[in-house]
Amino acid sequence: MPLSRIVTLIVGLIVILAMSLWLIDSLSRLYWQLSYSPLLGNLLLLLLVVLIGGLVAAFVYYVLVLQAGEKSSRQKRKRVTPAQIPAAKSDAASSTLQAVRQQVSQIQDEVARQALLSRSREIEANLARGEIQVVVFGTGSAGKTSLVNAIMGRMVGQVNAPMGTTTVGETYCLRLKGLERKILITDTPGILEAGVAGTEREQLARELATAADLLLFVVDNDLRRSEYEPLRGLAEIGKRSLLILNKTDLYTDENKEVILARLRERVRGFISAHDVVAIAANPQSAELETGELYQPEPDIVPLLRRMAAVLRAEGEDLVADNILLQSLRLGEEARKLIDAQRRRQADKIVERFQWIGAGVVSVTPLPVVDLLATAAVNAQMVVEIGRVYGCELNMERGRELALSLAKTIASLGIVKGAIQLVSTALQLNVATFIIGRAIQGVTAAYLTRIAGKSFIEYFRHDQDWGDGGMTEVVQRQFQMNRRDEFIKAFIQEAIARVVKPLQDKVEALDQDEGTQ
Repeated sequence: MPLSRIVTLIVGLIVILAMSLWLIDSLSRLYWQLSYSPLLGNLLLLLLVVLIGGLVAAFVYYVLVLQAGEKSSRQKRKRVTPAQIPAAKSDAASSTLQAVRQQVSQIQDEVARQALLSRSREIEANLARGEIQVVVFGTGSAGKTSLVNAIMGRMVGQVNAPMGTTTVGETYCLRLKGLERKILITDTPGILEAGVAGTEREQLARELATAADLLLFVVDNDLRRSEYEPLRGLAEIGKRSLLILNKTDLYTDENKEVILARLRERVRGFISAHDVVAIAANPQSAELETGELYQPEPDIVPLLRRMAAVLRAEGEDLVADNILLQSLRLGEEARKLIDAQRRRQADKIVERFQWIGAGVVSVTPLPVVDLLATAAVNAQMVVEIGRVYGCELNMERGRELALSLAKTIASLGIVKGAIQLVSTALQLNVATFIIGRAIQGVTAAYLTRIAGKSFIEYFRHDQDWGDGGMTEVVQRQFQMNRRDEFIKAFIQEAIARVVKPLQDKVEALDQDEGTQ
């Protein structure tokens, strides 16, 4: 039992005893005055005994039981109440992860699908654990490992090592007084290292930095452009960052303040001036007059104070924001994979219809208007592309869209431009006698391609042509598909798929006529 509670108990009992003696004296006089009635006197005496006993018992119970229980309850509540991520952000992250899983189920690539599912489970686990991820990031020579060593208070990595020693992210756990959550500190490979291996290590470092709740960006001088750009990029995606000027023992106080001022000016707008701190994680040893070497202690107090202030004030929000950010980024990655998958499927549909139309038209030449209506814009193609993007259209709606785009192509003069492009290219690659019959077929394939590519953009953007409307989309596709490198490849394929079969058919007909 604590001494303070024993003293309180003794003092309380003395006070109760004194009051009891006074009460007994007063009541004894009253008792003698009531001596004419023994029964009434005995009841009064019994009441006195019960009153004093109850008072003593109540006081002892209050001091020994209630106060101890309240203190224990307060300690228990303080001890077991876990840190909670803000509910709104936690719910948003959970909803986003659920939506991501629904997206991932649509991905056909088994490797990509399993990778995204694995990452979604990691994010969900982080949501449950709520550990604070602190990532140390910077060039290989800035002293990142020395900084981690100093923070941990023990040697956890090689110091004064050559660039490239930290080849994988190494993580260490520590506790901060006043903070419920565990802090995981990760030392990353250096950025801006030469060679293929250096590039691969930098990619790993950037991935670790992107997943951080708090980023410690370490430099040993003024920011270079090659350092500024990744720092700014990480800030733009929402990374909370501290900019650390290390190796200040190599500078005079005046030079240190000049560099700090430059750093604060360069990052103004996305990193607070309070978040730019100077340290010496592994000061250089000095030789004493006796010839002995003196190793100064690391000077990282400014960083520890700033880290503690940030994590205590913003720790819960940092964890929640980062989990939500990772969930959104994972969803965006899944969306891009699905979009690429759908584009490949839609491109195959366009390619199939462009050569089907080319074959039909080359065998049965048509007037230009009919060429546009039957080959360049195909209702069935529109329906199939829409189905790839989850839009179920009937043939009537497909025909409406096809005719609308046909009018736009005609009004822009694209038919004439396509004929000129195809004619010029074919004259350089095909015998003269077959060019006339081949032009319409290849032009039909070309116009079908432009129409199909335009419809892909339409369905990709949820059946919306955008601010510029159908005209802008069609013009953009025409410009993209008239580049020299594309035209060369397209004509070569057209020769194989359209011109060569047509040439074989003409030669066969000529042979039949000659035989007859």
